[in-house]
Amino acid sequence: MPSNIDDAAAGAKHDIALTQGPDEQHRGSAAAHATELPPVLEGKGTLSSLYETESDDFPTTEELHTLRRVSDKIPWSAYTVAFVELIERFSYYGTQVVYTNFIQQPLPDGSRTGAGGPHGQSGALGKGQRASTGLGTFNQFWVYFIPLLGAYVADTYLGRYRAICISLGIAIVGHIILTVSAVPSVLANSSGALACFIIGLIVMGVGTGGFKPNISPLVAEQLPLTKMKVVNTKTGERVLVDPAVTSSRAYHYFYLFINIGALVGQISMVYSEKFVGFWLSFFLPTVLLLICPLIMWACRNKYVTSPPQGSVLSKAFRLFLRGNSGRWSINPVRTYKKLNDGTFWENVKPSHIPISQRPKWMTFDDQWVDEVRRGFHACSVFLWYPLYWLTYNQLNNNLTSQAATMKLNGLPNDILSNLDPFALIILIPICDLVVYPLLRKWKINFSPIKKITWGFYTGSAAMIWACVIQVYIYRQSVCGKYAAGEDPATGDTCAPVELNVWAQTGSYVLIAISEILASITLLEYAFSKAPRNMRSLVLAFGLFMNAISAAIGEAFVSLSADPLLEWNYGVMAVLSFVGGTCFWFQFRGLDKQEDELNMLPTGHLGTSEDLKDPERSLSHVIHDAKELKT
Repeated sequence: MPSNIDDAAAGAKHDIALTQGPDEQHRGSAAAHATELPPVLEGKGTLSSLYETESDDFPTTEELHTLRRVSDKIPWSAYTVAFVELIERFSYYGTQVVYTNFIQQPLPDGSRTGAGGPHGQSGALGKGQRASTGLGTFNQFWVYFIPLLGAYVADTYLGRYRAICISLGIAIVGHIILTVSAVPSVLANSSGALACFIIGLIVMGVGTGGFKPNISPLVAEQLPLTKMKVVNTKTGERVLVDPAVTSSRAYHYFYLFINIGALVGQISMVYSEKFVGFWLSFFLPTVLLLICPLIMWACRNKYVTSPPQGSVLSKAFRLFLRGNSGRWSINPVRTYKKLNDGTFWENVKPSHIPISQRPKWMTFDDQWVDEVRRGFHACSVFLWYPLYWLTYNQLNNNLTSQAATMKLNGLPNDILSNLDPFALIILIPICDLVVYPLLRKWKINFSPIKKITWGFYTGSAAMIWACVIQVYIYRQSVCGKYAAGEDPATGDTCAPVELNVWAQTGSYVLIAISEILASITLLEYAFSKAPRNMRSLVLAFGLFMNAISAAIGEAFVSLSADPLLEWNYGVMAVLSFVGGTCFWFQFRGLDKQEDELNMLPTGHLGTSEDLKDPERSLSHVIHDAKELKT
């Protein structure tokens, strides 16, 4: 817990509005406070006056600074959402793990399904490593670009629950098309199979893109605790139950579910590919994915959901553009000073603009502007993530190809990628039950900004490990720096080097650690910093950074083949390290504001009719309060 929170932020007057967690559930009788509520058009706080009055379990200023913070219980409904994600990730990663061999390696002699058998190399299309890396990179871009659209539709029109259900249906169709591309009669025509495969990728990406930005916010919305409270443990210790700690723990176990699904899916589908064929690797995930809509339907009345609230994105961008007005100049120094003079967001608050000059779209209050400011801060944090994802994306492409040049001892070359989810399954509970509680007990503030920074550094270390392995492969290979090519003496594929494939373990473990620090923190940061009615959109923007990374990765495709693989891993290591260092120096100031940003009160968005009719505005506030209470 940082010690530099001032009294205004920590709540010297015990203003509960300032100590709300990231997902406020405002309690108290709305009717009892209705006469005190100011109209939204005045730009003042609305829902903040509906909170509970001071109570015995509310933390004092001293308790905020000194008490150990703990998590609340996670309800079973959150675990059902996580289980849906487990199955979806089983389906996605179970198919994705065989993409490299399906595209790169040729159909084995005598095989119609692509199965390589106990000692052969599985393959289907035989398009080479550059094609497999290129299509893999396109898939990475596509599945993380579409979430922007999926999030917008969910926040504006459908709501998260309906968007998830529709997206699952689209994903199932995509999986069916992928299965068709691997049917033996289709594989006989490699060009037709490739076209079918690409169509399946595109359709499945649309479904994944609509599912991904909505499922993790739905998990956090199931958490009941929405404000800090002081409780006594069984040992008599007074602790602070913190919603931020609860959501962090929920996301760690959500990510654990993701990796259980990924691990089981990848291992089982790799062996299905090796001993039966690619059609089974695509078909089994499709069958399992059919379970997800059934779970969502069975629990439809149990979930806490947020209804769509219209065009929130347009208001946020209009607000941002209005803040930029008059601040740009030909002189870059003057532009920088005006953009960073501390009045950017203050000047666009409704209370600072005369009623006669307010545009019709300005139906929100000052608190919503503060939330949008916080959301834009989160998005600026995410802008550095493409450099991190460049290292992670090596896992499913180049590291798999690297394994094919090493001593496998009968293992499929793409089985080693499962070390990443396996390590995560072990390390996530260790972090949740041992590492993070100890850090909180010792009053070490391992904030999100610090976690992300170290995520960059461990990702860089993973690439250094891979680079060293590649150097040894080139030194030991009879083909020199063309270890994945043909032996010039015999014309056959170069024999694997004697370096055991398990030497790759370090890269995968380091990548897993970096995911805990950077990837899970992205989910937490997006949820806690986004306005309530823009959570899917802010998360989608964070996920979109993976798409940007994939686009940047296309520029490095020329390095993803012999004899340049040493440079490939070395460049990735440098980019991640430099990115992490620049990230820390730019955002280290947010470290000191973490609790203050988390404790902002929830704003009221309002509608265009609210501006015309103040009484209508008040009725909407009361309605929102009742809805949140229930």
